[in-house]
Amino acid sequence: MTDPVYLDNAATTPLDSRVLESMLPYLGESRGNPSSLHGFGGSARDALEEARGRVAALIGASLGEILFTSGGTESDDLAVLGLARSAGPDKRHAVVSCVEHAAVRETAKRLHSEGFEVTWIGVDADGLVDSDEFADSLRPDTALAAVVWANNEVGTVEPISELAEVCAEKGVPFHADAVQAVGRVPIDVSQTPVSTLALSGHKLYGPQGIGALYVRDGLSLEPIVYGGGQEKGLRSGTQNVAGIAGFGMAAELAREEMEDRVAHERALRDRIIARTTEVPDVSVNGHRERRLSNNVHLTVSGVEAESLVLFLDSLGYAVGSGSACSSGAHKASPVLLAMGLPEREAFSVVRITVGKQNTEEEVDGFLGAFSTAVTQLREISPLYAG
Repeated sequence: MTDPVYLDNAATTPLDSRVLESMLPYLGESRGNPSSLHGFGGSARDALEEARGRVAALIGASLGEILFTSGGTESDDLAVLGLARSAGPDKRHAVVSCVEHAAVRETAKRLHSEGFEVTWIGVDADGLVDSDEFADSLRPDTALAAVVWANNEVGTVEPISELAEVCAEKGVPFHADAVQAVGRVPIDVSQTPVSTLALSGHKLYGPQGIGALYVRDGLSLEPIVYGGGQEKGLRSGTQNVAGIAGFGMAAELAREEMEDRVAHERALRDRIIARTTEVPDVSVNGHRERRLSNNVHLTVSGVEAESLVLFLDSLGYAVGSGSACSSGAHKASPVLLAMGLPEREAFSVVRITVGKQNTEEEVDGFLGAFSTAVTQLREISPLYAG
């Protein structure tokens, strides 16, 4: 039996061997707490600052604007809660898009439970935020606005520069979840006036359990974790030195290799889109041009998503049925519903996300397996009348 083919890179990417090599010293002989004064602690601090610089370089930030977290979810939580709670008693309004990752969506709901008014911004059928609706929703009492840079499910890339400029003109802090975008979409915070930006290591061929939050210099945030005052007091707790070192290396490699990676992914993505949509009653979700280079999100009418994922897995191909964070929830995706997809069809979607390690031969094998799986599942499906 051949090795299984991994096509779920939006959920997590394989750890790059160069990243693993960069982490190993801090899992062994170079142990040390960065807060300690002795030589071991100094070496750990040096590793942190080197990694901080590498992550900063990836997005055009300064070293002091990067703080490390446990991952994208914590970064989103800290940004949304931190901005809202530090805004003052006269600012009790938030603007959030309907296509946010659950980390932002659920945190916005938390704000609502604390007495904030939340305005949810709709999207068109391609998942694009309505820029006019967004601008019109900003008010003098708006504490923050949040829009995902690129949607984690359908891959649509939002007009973040335009939205951030509108917020800057009106003095509203703007948060962008860039977990899926960074390393695939050019990001330069020196040119795009976002206030905060969430990043995650394991979407960049780095380790799981490590992330970062960009916080523009001069911005105030209310912490959500308290303790020893690490990371400028915004994220207390002993830092994950090995994870941070790996994240730093992953960020440097992403910056150096972005152009080649994106071209490789785009070629595989377009091949999958062209061939899968030849199958009857299969359609692409998300914007056809403004989409991530690695993302293919399909509606497969008459086929239940989990059955298709499990069938493809049995044939040796790992794909996703939506956001990895909510794939076990057995609820229709709020993102797809916001895009106007009928609820029944929202349970018939599959997400294929390629990575730098995938090959054309693997994709061709997948395409054959996809056709087989769809045909056989439809033969036994009471939902399909095609």
